[in-house]
Amino acid sequence: MKQRYILHFPLESVSKPLTTTIIRDYGIDINILRASISPERGGELLMEFDAGEEAISKGLTFLEENNVEVERFEHTVKFREEECIHCGACTAVCFTDALSISGGRKLLFDHARCVACGLCIAACPLRLFTISWNGSC
Repeated sequence: MKQRYILHFPLESVSKPLTTTIIRDYGIDINILRASISPERGGELLMEFDAGEEAISKGLTFLEENNVEVERFEHTVKFREEECIHCGACTAVCFTDALSISGGRKLLFDHARCVACGLCIAACPLRLFTISWNGSC
């Protein structure tokens, strides 16, 4: 089961190998989707966890015990498809392949692959994308 979380690391937790521990000790496969972290100020990671519910629950408890604030990542991407001219400009910047062009030259949007990076907003000449999310990562 894949779940996405924003992890807010306080300054005192940045130097600890916490992600290594959740991989090794809890059997959670992780994918870091976005990161902003430094030893001087703490930071945030947007991560996708892939494991069973029990393993993820234990891993999240471990992180919280180490002063990491855990927030379920949820985002909403709105795409005004009816106005799209299917130019493909957004696909050039979409590193997760959430946006692609079909064989019939139609833009396809896979919400499950989207990490709400916002690159499509600037790339779209018609500004057809809007994104809102619960975190600031």
